[in-house]
Order: sequence, then structure tokens, then C-alpha cells
Amino acid sequence: MKRPTSFAQPAPGQQALDQAIMAFQMGRPEEAERIASGVLKANRGNFLAAQILGQALLMQDRAVEALEPLRRAAKRSEDPSIETLLAAALTAAGERDEALAQLRRTVARRPPFLPAFAELGRELGRRGEFVEAVSVLEGGLAIAPHSPDLLMALGHLQIKRNDRAAARRHFTQARAIAPDRYDALVGVAQVMALDGEYAGAADLYKRAVALQPGDSVTRINLAKCLLELGDRTAGETALRTAAVGVPMTGRAMVALAAAAHGRFFIRPAAALKFLSGKKS
Repeated sequence: MKRPTSFAQPAPGQQALDQAIMAFQMGRPEEAERIASGVLKANRGNFLAAQILGQALLMQDRAVEALEPLRRAAKRSEDPSIETLLAAALTAAGERDEALAQLRRTVARRPPFLPAFAELGRELGRRGEFVEAVSVLEGGLAIAPHSPDLLMALGHLQIKRNDRAAARRHFTQARAIAPDRYDALVGVAQVMALDGEYAGAADLYKRAVALQPGDSVTRINLAKCLLELGDRTAGETALRTAAVGVPMTGRAMVALAAAAHGRFFIRPAAALKFLSGKKS
């Protein structure tokens, strides 16, 4: 978690906040929430505690509860990182117009806060306002041309616009700047698959799966490429590995049916049995 840098944090409670940050980074948002709430009760002006609390609540899909502490902290601190987090909470809570207004204000701040540019570009893209979204992200890149976050946001936006050449260029630039960046690796693979370059995409997806074996979406995308290449055994094995939980099972079934060398089942139960590896 990145600490806000526009204000000095008070010493009291700092040890507790370090524990909260550690809990958050270890994937224990309930613990982070408990600690940050305790610090805020003792010091309602502790903006870092409000930020940690807001992030912990968002991680638990409790965006509405995150609004009050984040609104209060944003108003008092005028810190762009808290404002951007507030906008994310507003979006998640369904208050998208207020989120957009907040992001516009934050992007206008100087010195510029680059994550706000990325978030504003993504929100405009979600609304289908692609021209303005591209303008915002390119404006951020004019300030920081080597920002992988902005390059990735622009790449995903270009995929939505079906400008795959531009998307490939931006993902490739992000990879060159940050070679270990996982989403850039997956982004390049996604564009290659969309362009029908299944062998190259499969190679990149294999590398991505090796880095994050638990990423079922990437594993399914790998399976699609393998099936398109005619490697049914490897593709079906990848689908079976990925088909854990209802959402992933549904994706795996669609991937299996859609591929040129896949399989189509009339009865969903038969597809489920096939993906589970059970013999008919």
C-alpha cells in the first residue's frame, strides 16, 4: 500500500497502522479494517487510517461503508491519493456521476497525480466516452511518458475500440518499461490471440500461468489458444484445471464450445461431467 505523501503522519498509532498495512498486504482486510477503525476512533484526523479503512472495506465489497470515512478524509486532507480512492469507492457504490466529478477535480490538481488520470480514463471508457478517455490518458502520458499504468490503461481502452495495433503497441511499451509486469504480459498475449497469432499467444500465456498458476482466466485463455492450434489434449487439460467454481466453469464451457477444435455438448450436465474428468 502506498502511503499518501502530501502530509506528515502523527507518531501516535503509527505502529498500529504499520500492522494494518501488513494485514492488508497479506490479504487480511478484516484485520486491517479492525486496526484502522481503532486508530480512527482515537484520532479522527488520521488520514492514513482512513485510507487503509477505505481500502479494506473495498476489498470486502463494502463500498457504501467506505464512503463516509473517505469523504471526510478527502475533504480535510485534499490528498489526491485519498480522492482517487474515494472515486473508486463511489464507482463501486453506484455513484458514478459523483465519482466522475471527483476524478476530474483530482486530475486538474498540480502537481499531477497519475493514478487519477488512469482511473478517469478507465471510468470514461466504461461509459463509452472513448475520445475523451484517450485524451485524458494521453495527457497523462505527456506528463509521464514512461508510466506503465497509463500505458496499460490506454491499451485496454484501445482493445475496447478494436484498435488492436495501438493496444499491442501500448502493452509492448509497458512490458519494455516493466519486464516483470504480469498484466502487460497477458495484455500482449490477448492482442496476439485476437489477431489469430495463437502460437505466440499460447507461449506468452504459458509463461503467465507459470508466474500465477491460480489465475483461472489466463489458464482458460491459454486453453482457447491450444484448442485453436488443434492441441485438444493440452487445451482440455487446461480447461479442466481452470474450471473451479461456477463462474470459471461457465467460462470454460463457452471456451470449449467456441473453439474451432473444441467440443459442443447439447446438455450442460454432459459438459460439466467432461470438464470434471468423469467418464460417461
